[in-house]
Amino acid sequence: MRVHGHFNGLKTTALFALMWAIIMLIWWLTGGSRGTLGIYIIIGLASTFITYWFSDKLAIASMRARAVSEAEAPALYRIVRELSARAGKPMPRIYIAPTMSPNAFATGRNERHAAVCCTQGILNILNERELRGVLGHELMHVYNHDILTSAIASAMATVITYLGYSLMYFGGGRGNSRDNDSGAFGLIGVLVSAVLAPIGASLIQMAISRTREFDADEDGSRLTGDPEALASALNKISYGAQTNPMPKTAGTQSVSAMMIANPFSLRGFSKLFSTHPPTDERISRLMQMAQEMRGAGIYGGPGANGGQYLY
Repeated sequence: MRVHGHFNGLKTTALFALMWAIIMLIWWLTGGSRGTLGIYIIIGLASTFITYWFSDKLAIASMRARAVSEAEAPALYRIVRELSARAGKPMPRIYIAPTMSPNAFATGRNERHAAVCCTQGILNILNERELRGVLGHELMHVYNHDILTSAIASAMATVITYLGYSLMYFGGGRGNSRDNDSGAFGLIGVLVSAVLAPIGASLIQMAISRTREFDADEDGSRLTGDPEALASALNKISYGAQTNPMPKTAGTQSVSAMMIANPFSLRGFSKLFSTHPPTDERISRLMQMAQEMRGAGIYGGPGANGGQYLY
C-alpha cells in the first residue's frame, strides 16, 4: 500500500527524459556529429562506472571510517541485522566515521556489496528508536538501487557538460550562418546554451536525488513500521548538521549526496543546489504517513526502546 502517492518513480523517469532531451538538443546544435556524442558518452560512462563499481570503498575511505565489530557496536548490529532480515536481504558491512557532525549513509553497487556508515556524532544524539529509523532509510537506498540511479544521472550530466563546452568553444553547427543578420543572435544563443546546459544538468541531477530521498523516507518507514522515529531523527540531524557542520573537503563533498541530510551549512543561494529536499517537508510527509497508518490500524506509535541512548 502506497501512502503518499507522490509518483516519485514517474518523476525520476521524466527527469531522465528531460536530460536526454537536453543531450539531443545540444548535440543537434553542435552539428549532430555522431563521433562527438559517442566520445562524450564513453567518457561519461567510463568515469561513472569506476565510481559506481567502487562506490562503497571510495565513500568509506573519503570519510576515514573504520569497520566495527559486533562487540564494539552491538546496537548497530542488532538493528541492521533485524532490518536486513525483514527485507530478506544480506546484512551489509557496518562502519563508524570519526566526525562529530551527525549523519549516516549507505552505499554499494548491490545488496552483496553494501556498507552502512554512521558518524560518531549521530550515535551521540539519537536514541535507538531514532537510529533504527535512520538505518531503515539508508538500507532502502541500497535495496532501491539508488546508487545505480545516481550513477546514471551523473553520467548523463557529464555528457551534457562536455557537450556544452563543445558548443562554447566550437560553436553551433546549425543556425549560425554568417551570411545573415541572425548570426550574432545565433552566437548568443550558443553561448547561453553552453553556459546554462551544465547548470540545468546539475539541477536535474539534484532533483533526481531529492525524489530518491523521499522514496527512501517512505520505504524505510515501511521497513521499520515507524515513520515518526525517522521524523524525530531528521529534526535532530538537521539541527546538529547546521550547528556542527561537516568540514568541506573533496572527500566529504563526494559523499554528501549519499548522506541522510545535507552535512554542510546551507544559507541563501546554496539551498537551491542542495541534493536533499527541505527537512521540514520530509518531516511533514512522514507525520502524514504516520497519521494515515494509524487510520489504517497498522501503526501503534513509539516502540518500547524509545528513550535508550546508544553511547
